[in-house]
Formats: sequence, C-alpha cells, structure tokens
Amino acid sequence: MKISVVSNKLWCIHKQLILLLVPLLLLPLLFTLPEKEGKCLYVVVLMAMFWCTEALPLAVTAMLPVCLFPTLGILPSKRVCPQYFLETNFLFLSGLVMASSIEEWGLHRRIALKVLTIVGVKPAWLIMGMMLTSSFLSMWLSNTATTAMMLPIANAILESLFGDLETLKEKCRSTEDLESDIINGQPSVKLHSLPSVPSEKQILSMDGTDGTEPSDTRTSEEIRLESKYQLKVWKGFLICIPYAASIGGTATLTGTAPNLILIGQLKSYFPDCDLLNFGSWFAFAFPLMLLFLFLGWIWIAFLHGGLNSRLCFTRHDRRAQAEVRAQALILDDYRKLGPINFAEGSIAFFFVLFAVLLFTRDPKFIPGWSVLFKKGYVSDAVTGVIIVSMLFFFPSQKPSLSWWFDPQASNTPYVPLLSWKKAQDTVPWNIILLLGGGFAMAKACEESGLATWIGGHLQPLAEVPPAAAVMLITAFLACFTEFASNTATIIIFLPVIAELAIHVSVNPLYFMIPATIGCSYAFMLPVSTPPNSIAFASGHLMVKDMVKTGVVMNILGILSVTLAMNTWGVAMFDLNTYPEWAHHMNKSAVVTDVHPSAILPLNATL
Repeated sequence: MKISVVSNKLWCIHKQLILLLVPLLLLPLLFTLPEKEGKCLYVVVLMAMFWCTEALPLAVTAMLPVCLFPTLGILPSKRVCPQYFLETNFLFLSGLVMASSIEEWGLHRRIALKVLTIVGVKPAWLIMGMMLTSSFLSMWLSNTATTAMMLPIANAILESLFGDLETLKEKCRSTEDLESDIINGQPSVKLHSLPSVPSEKQILSMDGTDGTEPSDTRTSEEIRLESKYQLKVWKGFLICIPYAASIGGTATLTGTAPNLILIGQLKSYFPDCDLLNFGSWFAFAFPLMLLFLFLGWIWIAFLHGGLNSRLCFTRHDRRAQAEVRAQALILDDYRKLGPINFAEGSIAFFFVLFAVLLFTRDPKFIPGWSVLFKKGYVSDAVTGVIIVSMLFFFPSQKPSLSWWFDPQASNTPYVPLLSWKKAQDTVPWNIILLLGGGFAMAKACEESGLATWIGGHLQPLAEVPPAAAVMLITAFLACFTEFASNTATIIIFLPVIAELAIHVSVNPLYFMIPATIGCSYAFMLPVSTPPNSIAFASGHLMVKDMVKTGVVMNILGILSVTLAMNTWGVAMFDLNTYPEWAHHMNKSAVVTDVHPSAILPLNATL
C-alpha cells in the first residue's frame, strides 16, 4: 500500500488517534510529579491538547473537569459543578441576549449603513468606516456575527465601485499572459475594445444616466494597473472587517470570552481585588482599542492602496464616478430601511440603558449607583440580567389606548421585543460551557497547588524587567492563539501568569491584563478566529494576504498594549505597587499548600 494512501487513512481517523494516544502518552505526569499537582497537570495538559487539536468539540472538552477532577481526587463534584455558572457567566449571557435582540430587529444594520454614509466613499475612508462600525458592533455583538453581517455590505459597495470581481481578476492578467494566449493559439482580446456593461445594481444607482459609460480608451497596461489597485483595495476591505471585530471585542468585558475569563479568575485567585468591573475595564480598554484601530487603519490602508492624494483632493475621473455610484448604493440601502420603528427605538433605548448602568454601577473615580444597595450585593451580572429580562415582556409595537375601545381593531397576539425561542436559537451556549470549564480548571489549579508549583519553577524569569515581560507575554499569547481558541489559550495560561506575577512581586494585573488582550490579537491565519475564517471563506483572499497584513498588525497590537499598560494603565490600576490583595493570596497559598517542595520557593519570595 502506498504511503500517500496510508497517510490519507490516518488523517481520516486522526481525531480518534489523538483521543486514544494523548491520555496514554501523558501518564508519566501522574508518577513523576507530586501527587495532587501531577494529577491536575495531567488534566490541564490533556484538555489543552484536546482544545488545540479540536479532537473533541470545545464545549465537550470543557466538561471534562466534571468527571476527571472528582475521579482523580483533585476536587469533589460539588466544588467543580458550581464553577460552570458563576456570576461572570450571567454577565456574558446577558450580553449575548442583548445582542440577539439587536440582531432580531436589524438595529446593527441601520448603525452600519449610517456610519458608512457619514465617512464617505473614498477607499481609505470606507475602510475606516468599516473598521469603526465593525469594532463598535463587536463590543456588544459576537465578533463572528459582526463579521458575517458586515461582509455582505462591503461586497455590495465593492461591486458598485469596481464591478464584478471575476472580471476584475481577468483584467489583472499581465501582458505576458496575453502573449502566451497568442502562442497557445488562443485569440488575443483587447480589454479596452470591449464596452463596459454595468450590472443592474449599478444602473439603479446611477441617477441621471442612461445606464451606459463612455468607451474605455485606456491601454491594456493602464487597465491592468488600475485593476490591480482595485483588487488590492478589495482585499483591504475584506481583511479590515474581521481584524476590526477582533480589536473591538477587547473594549468591553462582554465583548469577548477572554475578558470574562480574566474577571472570573481574578475573583477566584484574588477575592479582595475589586479594581476591574465593566466601567473600569472600558475606561482602560476603549482608548487602547481606538489607538490600535487607528494604527491598524493606517497600515491596512497603506498596504492595500487606500492612502493617496485622493484623500485630500477631489478629482473628476473614473474612480470619482465609481465613488458616486457607491455613495448612491449606500444611501439607497439606508433609505430602504425606512424610518426607525418602535421596536428599533425600544431596543436602542434598552441598549443605551444597559451600557450606562454597567458603566456607572461602580466607576471607581466617583461613587456609583451601587451605593444605594448593600455593599457587595449588586454586581454587573445583576445589572445585565435586570435589563435583558425586560426584553421578554416589553412590547415590540407601540401600545395604544384606543385599541381597548375600538371593536374593529385587529386582535393580534402580543409580541415582545424578544422571545425565548429566538434567544435559545441564537445564544451560543457552548461558549457558556467553555467559560465554565475555564473557571473549573482555574479552581483546580489553585486548590491542588499546581499554580504555585509552576510559579516556583518560573523564578528565573524574575531577572526579566517587568516592562519587557509584558511585551514577551503579549507576544507569546498572540502567537499561540493563532493556532488555538483564544478562550482555551487564556484558560490554560492565565493561572500560570498570575503565579509568575506573585513570585516576581509584580502587580498581577500588570501581567494578566496584557495577556488577556493579547489572546484576541490573532490576525495572521484563517484558522485563528471565526471572523478570519469567514473572510477567507469568501474565496477572494489568500493565506499570504492575511500573513503579510497580520504580522504587522500583531506587532502594532503588542506595542499598543505595552504603551497602554505603562501609561494610563499604571495610573488607573496603580500598577507600580504590589497590592495588599495579592499579599493575601500569597499567605493563603502558603497555608493551604502542604507540599514542602511547593512551599519552599514561595517562602523565599516573602
């Protein structure tokens, strides 16, 4: 049997082989390490391998702690199971339900088209508009839903600007290709001799014209160069949307799962730490998002042909005519939405109320409205659940008193803004389980002493300056998450990073915040994130396009995070001092961990 045939057959069952072989290959961990730490590390590495290879669905792997931790004697089931629905999960769930209601009534599309009508239609400004809209929506919706909604809008605008993509690719063929056609006996066709036939969409958007364009008198080389420029801009549009969605998700706690993992693990490891909540995270991460978004826009617009003199000067040429058509298309799509209806207005009101109440609950720099209640009783999760619960009974049509007194009025059933069936269908429940699996793993690492044991072996890293360590941590996780789920990545590494900070006597937030944000900076590969995969699945991007753009995006992201942590991050979270709440963690770790090999390096740092 040929090697290729065998390799194909092995690939067909590679997931089953991973499920069978990995647990056997990891067995030495159970016998070479301290008992409890070894068992916990066995489960952690096993789950990490299953997450990275997706041998099991991510959510199924996340449930393994329920069976493995009790059977291996690491944690009893009554301590493991509650980790799957902590208050952090309720905050995330409320954000997902709010996103479902926004998508149900199309408010996100209205916001997107409105922004695009404002920014203009020159390629660089349109790229900026796409990035601003995608990042804003992904702060509240999932990154995947934002990308899936924005890409069709981008494609419609691009078709209006440049025509059909396949025709554009044909025009990009070089003169050498045309000469080879002649040699091969194929007739040579001069592109400039063919009249341009606009599509129906273009005809409808050309006000005051008869649907025809002047004959193209350019040479074939001029057409080829212009088509190459247009193809570059097209790729820039497709790339900027998933990248902006990933960047925007970092600005709010509910924007992406790693942010919530950070909050959940902070509450587990450092119960006295109350510095991070929805408002304080937004105050730190939103300026960082804007900075990175601006740098990313400069790079994408530069690389894909959007930055040129046309940004400042108006010209009357073919590009200007295409831009007029694109502007007409956007305005036409926006007009088709009609005036904002009662349901959209209601969703917008609850959305704003949701955001404002979360920001003002406990903003730290001034007293928030939570002081009206017993201290420590009202959290962000309480706020979120209160607001989204209203969506299930608030009417989607404007109530009218006259309806009660009009016997001729139609007795249509009462329809709320959101039905439970819609929420059930659209909320990604697998992510809730994934969050729970992460919290269960963190609790086991803490209780078994594994995190302390690993931290003791990271002592040599104390020689690295903290500012350099921030860059290294962010860069490592940004690279690792190119090949693994960002949620799985932060679940695996955050406990280790927390212990590293304790052992080098650095404020844990100084390492944990950049690590969390770095997990969302996966730009280089189609498989890195679902938004990247959606853009790549359009068939118009190649891997090298994403790698070339993504490498610099990763570098810009690392530099932006480092700058933020060492400027306004230091001022906001007092990162230059070792906090009292981390001292408490040190002492409790020493008391609860009974293994002398784990205690010794920890005592040496006190």
